[in-house]
Amino acid sequence: MQVESFLELASASSPKKTALVCEGFRFMYEELESKANRLAGSLIAGGVERGDRVVTYLENSMEAVVSVLAILKAGAVFVPVNPTTKADKLSYILNDCRSTGLITDRTRLGTLLNDRAGTPHLHGVWVADGIPHQKLATAKHLFDLTAELDDDNLPAVPPAKKCIDIDLAALIYTSGSTGRPKGVMLTHLNIVSAATSITNYLENRPDDIILNVLPLSFDYGLYQMLMAFKIGGTLILERSFAYPYRIIELLNHEHVTGFPIVPTISALLLQLDLAAHQFPALRYITSTAATFPTDHIRRLRLLLPNVKIFSMYGLTECKRVSYLPPDQIDIRPGSVGRGMPNEEVYIVDDTGRKASYGTVGELVVRGSNVMKGYWDLPEETDRMLKPGPLAGEKVLHTGDLFRMDQEGYLYFVGRKDDIIKTRGQKVSPREVEEVLHAMPGVLEAAVIGVPDEVLGEAIKAMVRLRADVRLTAAQVIHWCSQRLENFMVPSFVEFEGEFPKTSTGKINKRKLARAGVTPSGIPMSSE
Repeated sequence: MQVESFLELASASSPKKTALVCEGFRFMYEELESKANRLAGSLIAGGVERGDRVVTYLENSMEAVVSVLAILKAGAVFVPVNPTTKADKLSYILNDCRSTGLITDRTRLGTLLNDRAGTPHLHGVWVADGIPHQKLATAKHLFDLTAELDDDNLPAVPPAKKCIDIDLAALIYTSGSTGRPKGVMLTHLNIVSAATSITNYLENRPDDIILNVLPLSFDYGLYQMLMAFKIGGTLILERSFAYPYRIIELLNHEHVTGFPIVPTISALLLQLDLAAHQFPALRYITSTAATFPTDHIRRLRLLLPNVKIFSMYGLTECKRVSYLPPDQIDIRPGSVGRGMPNEEVYIVDDTGRKASYGTVGELVVRGSNVMKGYWDLPEETDRMLKPGPLAGEKVLHTGDLFRMDQEGYLYFVGRKDDIIKTRGQKVSPREVEEVLHAMPGVLEAAVIGVPDEVLGEAIKAMVRLRADVRLTAAQVIHWCSQRLENFMVPSFVEFEGEFPKTSTGKINKRKLARAGVTPSGIPMSSE
């Protein structure tokens, strides 16, 4: 099965059913199917071929939903990019994956206008909200996306199938240990397998109405759309959680049954008067992307006693690893559960052998949901995908440290690398450090994650300035905000006289982390 079949099958069985509610509009399954088919035809006419990569660079919208499905229908690979991504990183991704197409809107197109550095592989750009008069130097063709979706001259039926389930469906970029984004290669089989397992343990059904406030460029948000269509349900798509009371209203007014969140959202929800609302239709809440604080779980259970809460763990390289069954949430709230259906997980020690129960080691995942590898990074791929217990297979070494109890429940201990998880996103400290080092007057910089009840981890930047330079924390944060996605901007800045160093002359981040957190776990900042 191919991923685009989710929409096609739902449209065939329930054409008049509401598939998507977005920005005040309601779209039936047959409408989305027709729009996706037309855009697929436009992509093919614009030169997109089987296996080509097409970047989507859009806010949550109907256009973003349709674009993903249309790219797949065209036999191509979709590459979702966070809509707050700056020009340099966007150009890097476009060039790294050799994207032949880009789907964006008029506002974001400005990041590429007159980009003389060039994106030589980019042939076509599809633009929502109208094409600007200014010429895009790096693409051969510009298309009016809004017009293409309703163009009667384009076929409203799906193009002939070009892919099989082992072909690439998605390339999702995530921060790497070197600071440069890595493209996680996911096949149709990977995505269908993960979606099948997740909808299985969530017990999803066609009458489910899922409210998604997470970006579709984030795999947790993306899968809400894919899974809603797989089960023939309804997706309520919002751009963010910026207006919490609107989300509360939607939960009630739209009779939402499923609500995926990250710990940042749970912290904000708990600041509201949830006791004043009943949410009679709400059946489940899921949380992943960062450690779900046990205090959040306890308080949500008290406020929403009839709602099932699923605490989960996953990573982009295999989408989802584990889930804690709701009947265990009160018994072992510190656990992220057991491996999901159709998957095997186990712990290995430093020698690569299976560890005994209770021993801390690296988590290994075995299943059809495991990625094909990293795009054009064979050495990085070999570090993550290693020979498994059966001849000829590869299994995923997550790089995360866990322990497992005798009943198979997993407990997260820590990460082997220093990647920061904040607001449900992964951040490479090096990528932030490079921006800090580019700031005039900065001699050295180090970035770490510090515990935060709302964000999971907050980004803390430590900076050493030239002797003749004076900067404030606000100036440093502003500098970063102009050059990084919102979730990558430091929350705290501390100025250092000297950095502790290792014997090899590297900044000792472990010492910085110990010194930068008060006994209560609250990160310190200074002007």
